[in-house]
Amino acid sequence: MDTNLSPAATLERQILEHIPLARAMQLAVPRYSGDELEMTAPLAPNVNDKGCAFGGSMASLLTLAGWGLIELGLRAQGLDCDIYVGDSTLRYREPVWGELHGIARFAEAGALSLIVASVREQGKGRADVVCEIAGEQGAAATLTARFVARLRKHA
Repeated sequence: MDTNLSPAATLERQILEHIPLARAMQLAVPRYSGDELEMTAPLAPNVNDKGCAFGGSMASLLTLAGWGLIELGLRAQGLDCDIYVGDSTLRYREPVWGELHGIARFAEAGALSLIVASVREQGKGRADVVCEIAGEQGAAATLTARFVARLRKHA
């Protein structure tokens, strides 16, 4: 891994290298603040038959944004974990007619500290995230999800 890249750029490179769907969607990770992760994708490769964003693309972007938020938070604490979705609910509120612009946040303040402590003490932990794609009237789509992290066992 290139240590000169920002955490957002490193995550983007990792996602595009290992997840073919993300390459096809042309996902980008422009910003990570520690508490939020921003992820975008242009409309053209994610369009449906009506000319607006495909629901599957929105679901993928939101899921990857939530996963990435936890991945970067744990990585910053020196933890190498497998992270997966334990449970999620997705709500579509309005069509998206332009670029997909998603933001992932922890559902509660202090969630990163709690998952870090749990992974260090028990080898696993979980955190809830809220991810939204911006629309004209507010959130066009919202994913609430619980992600589970398990410490990787190295040989």
